[in-house]
Amino acid sequence: MSLDQLAILLILLATIGMFLRGRWRHDMVAAGALLASVAAGLVAPAAAFAGFGHPAVITVACVLVLSRGLQSSGAIDALTRAVLPSRAGATLSVATLTALGALLSGFMNNVGALALLMPVAVQIARRLELPPGRVLMPLAFGSILGGMSTLIGTPPNLIVAGFREKHTALGAFGMFDFAPVGVPVIVLGVAFIALLGWRLVPARKPAGIEAFETGVYLTEVRVPEDSKAAGKRLYDVERSLDEIGAQVVALVRNEVRLTAPGSRRELRVGDILVIEADADALSKVLSGLGLKLEESKRPEAASADQNTGDNKPPWLADDADSVNEKKKADRKDEAPDEIALIELVILPGSSLGGRSASDILLRTRYGLNLLAVSRQGRRSVARLRSLALRAGDVLLMQGPPNAIMEFASDNGCVPLAERELRIPNRRKAITATAIMLACVSVAAFGLVPTAVAFFGGVLASMALQTVPPRAVYDAIDWPVIVLLAALIPVAGAMESTGTADLVARVLLEGVARGHAVVALSLIMIVTMFLSDLMNNAATAAVMCPVAISTAMALGVDVDAFLMAVAIGASCAFLTPIGHQNNTLILGPSGFRFGDYWLLGLPLELIVLVVAVPMLLWVWPL
Repeated sequence: MSLDQLAILLILLATIGMFLRGRWRHDMVAAGALLASVAAGLVAPAAAFAGFGHPAVITVACVLVLSRGLQSSGAIDALTRAVLPSRAGATLSVATLTALGALLSGFMNNVGALALLMPVAVQIARRLELPPGRVLMPLAFGSILGGMSTLIGTPPNLIVAGFREKHTALGAFGMFDFAPVGVPVIVLGVAFIALLGWRLVPARKPAGIEAFETGVYLTEVRVPEDSKAAGKRLYDVERSLDEIGAQVVALVRNEVRLTAPGSRRELRVGDILVIEADADALSKVLSGLGLKLEESKRPEAASADQNTGDNKPPWLADDADSVNEKKKADRKDEAPDEIALIELVILPGSSLGGRSASDILLRTRYGLNLLAVSRQGRRSVARLRSLALRAGDVLLMQGPPNAIMEFASDNGCVPLAERELRIPNRRKAITATAIMLACVSVAAFGLVPTAVAFFGGVLASMALQTVPPRAVYDAIDWPVIVLLAALIPVAGAMESTGTADLVARVLLEGVARGHAVVALSLIMIVTMFLSDLMNNAATAAVMCPVAISTAMALGVDVDAFLMAVAIGASCAFLTPIGHQNNTLILGPSGFRFGDYWLLGLPLELIVLVVAVPMLLWVWPL
């Protein structure tokens, strides 16, 4: 083993270790791996950023933009209403929803497909009186499976196609070259999930509104003349309440309820604070600040009170502390009594990651209260304003529905409670669908390279306003783009240093012992394993050089081995960290880390049993 081979192996092991630890974002880890490779002399400085111009990276960015056009125009909502049954039983409902998720994921970003269908899945679960997880996990797994069918279905497919173009005279894989293996795997996988698999999902109690209410009270306390709180700013009172696990959710002054009072407002004698706290914290609230118990209510009663027409909305109150009066004034046409409790789940890549309610100025910008946060099925009501949020967290928001939806749209969240679907713009929906079909057709017939076809689609979307030009860059998941662009040169270093050949020899001599079928199965199993632990695009970038070297050492065609990597990279079913879709359903379903393998393991075995014979049939060794 040479020094260069040792260096790239150490960098890869450190990269995988940091992926597993999860302390840093994947794009940061990938960028660190790239810089380390440059510093070690494994990647030339002039080629360090060549990955940003790679066709796979360009295509991924363009597909994300076109997916936004399909979502915002209402095209997917119209399809959902037309396809999903309204009165079917559990098996048919799960089958249809999972199949629809798989179909959409073949032509758009699979995280976007899941985000569109999650509210529908929650409604189906409520109608069928099922735990939400038994509908959400099949949907998430179906949307992951769907990416196997087309070139643009998932980033690993584009990476695999790029490696084929570089190492063979046949060029990149075509748009539907993945379908002969991918479609049978998807059909049998969806059938297993619908007929039996969904019953294997643990029946966890989700961290929904009902779970938030257990043991938590909204209590009204009055500020008497001798209270320590009289004359203090609300900020000082809230800081004291944070220490005992309580928070102020409203202020009543002169019979006017302020749902999101400014933190610099000075409290007066006679003010009523609406405080959320558990039973143990109530006595500390009363004694610590010298407050008197006005009235104590369960959350559902307090919510009902907030929905009476006697309460003016907070943006109509005289709040000199607000720094965003214009935005609040823009909402004053909303019904005064329309205060709602709505659950939101944070999407992977959301701008909320690592930030707290205080950081985003939730009250002053949106006039909203964050009442509770659920993380992996656990409820938290203490110190919410300073809690660093994560992808998959479920937020219980209180405020006007329009303001909550505005917050969700601005910050990458998905509402889980029932809501009205978008009103489709028929013209834009037809236009967005036509653009996507045109891009797929042009790429499928090989008229122009895939990246060029979809780049043209983005330009058409901007010109025809299916995606406003100002929203194009917001539609791109930049962490994924940086991840791909940074790892492509690192994967190239594996080839140039001979490390991929070294790993391939170890696998062949130590396990496969020269048997091509065993080696093919081993490549897929190792790819599945890594994909369950780290980003699937990163897994594909690491495993493609190994697959190519293994095929060349055996003297067989590389296509079957590259397809094994593509299939394996799309099989992240065992953990909540292997794929963004798994993370997204963690909070809403109340799942634990070990809940995924109960459905995921048999599904991966089915994929392996179906895919290997299909690979050998379509691409004989």
